[in-house]
Amino acid sequence: MIVLEELSANAEKVYNAMKSLGAISESKLKTADDIMKKAGVGKSVINAGLLELTNKKMVKRVARQKSAGYYISQ
Repeated sequence: MIVLEELSANAEKVYNAMKSLGAISESKLKTADDIMKKAGVGKSVINAGLLELTNKKMVKRVARQKSAGYYISQ
């Protein structure tokens, strides 16, 4: 179960943007730039939110050739 109250405001924005983009499986990866455009916040906010979410195992990072992709794992 996901408890959004435990997340920072930045991580919550990132999580909600990813959810609305449909980044819910490895086949539907989104880049940090995709998430940034949807959330309407700066890259540093996105990167901080992604780091927090990956540390809490709520988001998975997949390394690719050009840029990493992210999807919601919980």
